[in-house]
Amino acid sequence: MPYLNEEQSLELSIDIGAKELKSFMVINTDESAFLSLLDATKAKMPSNLSELSYMHLVPAFMLSEIKTAFQMGFLLFIPFILIDLIVASVLMGLGMIMVPPMTISMPLKILVFVLADGWNLLSSSLILSFSN
Repeated sequence: MPYLNEEQSLELSIDIGAKELKSFMVINTDESAFLSLLDATKAKMPSNLSELSYMHLVPAFMLSEIKTAFQMGFLLFIPFILIDLIVASVLMGLGMIMVPPMTISMPLKILVFVLADGWNLLSSSLILSFSN
């Protein structure tokens, strides 16, 4: 907290913070997203980190985070859709056509999520999605 202790200026603190933010985003940005963004804007490939523009890095970082979020969402969706299919098949097999499958599958989904320690798995995978 050198800035709060008045040991360094605001400009120096912003420069140091910007360098740290840039290196964090470079580490956690998917290379294919960054290259496709550079190709779409017809920009040249930077030779080092200091030449890297935030105009290209921030959207590439956001795209790679959205990609990770969709992958995690899809992996959460698969077991829940399987529960829906199994419950609907069992209800149809028992001849209980008028019973909405959601009334049985929703408590089962919550039970599976709680028993599998879903919040812990979800939060740890979010934290581990960032490198270093």
